[in-house]
Amino acid sequence: MKRIILFALVAGAVALTGCTQKQAAPQQIDLFNGTDFTGWTLFIPGDSVDVNDVWSITDGVIHCAGVPSGYMRTQESYSNYKLHVEWRWAEEPTNSGVLLNIQGDDQVWPNCIENQLQAGNAGDFVLIGPGTITVDDSVYTNEGRFLIIPKKHDSAEKTPGEWNAYDITVDGATVSNSVNGIAMNSGVDAGFTSGPIALQSEGSPIEFRNIHLTPLQK
Repeated sequence: MKRIILFALVAGAVALTGCTQKQAAPQQIDLFNGTDFTGWTLFIPGDSVDVNDVWSITDGVIHCAGVPSGYMRTQESYSNYKLHVEWRWAEEPTNSGVLLNIQGDDQVWPNCIENQLQAGNAGDFVLIGPGTITVDDSVYTNEGRFLIIPKKHDSAEKTPGEWNAYDITVDGATVSNSVNGIAMNSGVDAGFTSGPIALQSEGSPIEFRNIHLTPLQK
């Protein structure tokens, strides 16, 4: 009888361990539903321009006029995730960016960590407003408006009209990114670890699609 009880206890422990190891993977969160701007705030400073003239959606693609300067921002804050964004230039490539861990009120531009989309420089980090990050043992501290931390590799961007993929990971105070599968930048000890995510209107027409994130398992 003792042997039967011991066997049952061992079997139960093994079964419990198996259940623990088979935890369901985090579900992908579609930040853009392909139809409308549910979950987003469209921001252009002042009231002289209708935000709907800057941002629109056709066939599952977000069209951004690029002027005036502003952004579309998630209404929720996020931390510890893998973010995927696809973009392409509709005309002459100029400037845009993916803003992470936004702090404070809406303004051009908010205090945050930017993953650059400026043509030729996608993969740069930009500290907008006060902030800090360490890249390759160099501590970057911004006390002014902008501080650029260059990407580590040559541009991996495709020609205008072709779709590009940005994959960005925010893991606590660590931020890393890749462009079209090429690792571009990675930093630790970032000053901000959570906040809304935004896509910039800053220059010329640009399009976005397939915007989603996957929470990191902790």
